[in-house]
Amino acid sequence: MSDAPAPMILGYDPETLRERIDPDAVAARLEEIEQFRSLSAVNEQIALLRMLGRYDEAFEKAQAACRLSRFTGSREDSLAARIRRAQVEQFRGNLDPALNELTNCAEEAIAHEWAALAGFALQHRGKVLFDLERYDEALADFESALKYREAHSAPADQLNSTKFAIRVTRAKIEGDSAPDETLPVHSVDS
Repeated sequence: MSDAPAPMILGYDPETLRERIDPDAVAARLEEIEQFRSLSAVNEQIALLRMLGRYDEAFEKAQAACRLSRFTGSREDSLAARIRRAQVEQFRGNLDPALNELTNCAEEAIAHEWAALAGFALQHRGKVLFDLERYDEALADFESALKYREAHSAPADQLNSTKFAIRVTRAKIEGDSAPDETLPVHSVDS
């Protein structure tokens, strides 16, 4: 019997590009780290709350992470916190503010040659564009995100989520049915 934790993210929904999760595993992880206040712990809490559909709590944590990163983190930490906050805004249905913030974040990351953050911002801006049914623009962002992620040697789960988004978006553009995501993934920042 393995002591390895159950994967929290089981795949991605081909209609929404959102994570398919094991809610029990996500809730257990949140309970495990909810008392921690470090920036990395707060960032993970944001993702876990978002995945559980607890968007208001996730947004409060995202606001706190933005403040915390300004005082204790680097410029990259601050940018990553803004990306996470915009992602929560997307899930709350505030697509225009999310799109504007992610555009600013992507431009800043690209200007500073922060490949990992550029890939992160472009991936999530692509998801907002996907929600807006602006599939050609979403595809361009996903393809750019993949290039940045490959250049930065991003983890396989992040590369796979981007490749899946590209396949789904191409299928939408071409009028085909979307592929199903069955590959296990584990990152909360895909």
